[in-house]
Amino acid sequence: MSVLDLVIIVGYLAAVVGAGAWFGRKQQTTSQYFLAGQNVPWWAISASIVATETSTITFISVPGIAYARGGDFTFLQLVFGYLAGRIAISILFIPSYFTGDLVTVYQLLQRRFGWRVRALASSLFIAMRTIADGVRLLLTAFVLAAVYGSVAGVSAESVITLCVVGIGVVMIIFTFYGGMEAVVWIEVVQLGIYIAGALAAAIVLTRHIPGGFSAAMEIGHAYGKFRVFDFAFDATKTFSFWAGLIGGCFLTMSTHGTDQYLVQRYLCTDRPRSAALALLSSGVVVLAQFIGFLFIGVLLFAFYAPYKLAGYATAAASAPFHAPDQVFPDFITRHLPSGLSGLVVAAIFAAAMSSSLNSIAAAFVADLYKPFRENKADRHYLRVSHVVTIIAGVVQILVALAVRHKSESALSTALSVASLINGPILGVFLLGSAKRGGPRAALAGMTVGIAVVLTVRFATHVAWPWYTVIGSLTTFAAGALIPEREHATV
Repeated sequence: MSVLDLVIIVGYLAAVVGAGAWFGRKQQTTSQYFLAGQNVPWWAISASIVATETSTITFISVPGIAYARGGDFTFLQLVFGYLAGRIAISILFIPSYFTGDLVTVYQLLQRRFGWRVRALASSLFIAMRTIADGVRLLLTAFVLAAVYGSVAGVSAESVITLCVVGIGVVMIIFTFYGGMEAVVWIEVVQLGIYIAGALAAAIVLTRHIPGGFSAAMEIGHAYGKFRVFDFAFDATKTFSFWAGLIGGCFLTMSTHGTDQYLVQRYLCTDRPRSAALALLSSGVVVLAQFIGFLFIGVLLFAFYAPYKLAGYATAAASAPFHAPDQVFPDFITRHLPSGLSGLVVAAIFAAAMSSSLNSIAAAFVADLYKPFRENKADRHYLRVSHVVTIIAGVVQILVALAVRHKSESALSTALSVASLINGPILGVFLLGSAKRGGPRAALAGMTVGIAVVLTVRFATHVAWPWYTVIGSLTTFAAGALIPEREHATV
């Protein structure tokens, strides 16, 4: 890696820290720290949603899906479900977010079911988000390992550790000082950076492929890379039309409708219409991005030509690489010219910087701490928020280091974790929307939902897009069937 590349990367990281310090001047109250004064424009929220949803996992894992043997565009069926889920959220959930002074979405559960359900849902969110963002840090480390492993001779294991810690520390610093306002506006910039980086990589890829773009498309057609639809009703298949449309819809309803990480962004606007516009417009951009990253996967397939390898039909699906997530980082670090390589690596850093630490702090303070330490000064809660931000960041770093030897696609890892936990939470929100059950029924429903979905995960071969469907519907059914014996307290 050249000096120019290093200057670009270090400069970007320094700019992120500087932006956090600049926004930190206004972070004097918990309302400003968590909700940015509720004056962020809808288009910035839309860009923030896209940056949050696509992240490093998209940047690295989605091209690997199309690159792998047998890989194609069937992943898009899941994205169609994402679009359907956004419509449902705009109708069912968003109006209720603006019915009071909410800091977290789980406050709605207390109004309907009491503090225990609110605390359980918030705790599940904190656990799920910590794991998912630990994976996000790990993917960024893979890029740096590829860079220094091939250029400086440093062991990949050492680089992975240093990268995870370094990026994690930068993320902690800018979130600690800048709060949610810094997170949103940095994500707006990040979106532009990694779109530019992806386009630049695609252009260089096309120029390196003999015959150019048309030859790559011919190779893609020859190996069935452009297949989009699979209408087989097979619950064990990850990317089928029914799993994508139904599973993707329920997954999005949970992640974008009942997950503090995304809902907190809507709360940074001033009205339901702005929140709905931000969410729906983000879906169009996300669809376009997924299509683009899958095309990059086809270009990588044509560039590396793994189908020419002896024994390709029986080799690892990502041959000659160990895992699909390693394909795009290898090209970025070994084949992009100086300067451009630094830009794309900075783009991957940008994708990794979509911090959930402020959302975790908001959930902990508002849902788990403040109810038991009432009547404290707002300054006290702000200090606690800062401490939680640091602790959550350290734990995410430890999660990344703990899962660094997994060969499974990080995209599947992160989404399956989200599907397991978010389903029961969505089920409780659906109970509240349907005005069914009480506190006892909601808790029992969540318990049943979690037990059932964990059983499905570890005792069957059902694909992860169905986990949210199973968890939410089981929670809803169990909660609706249990008679209400008590009333919620606010």
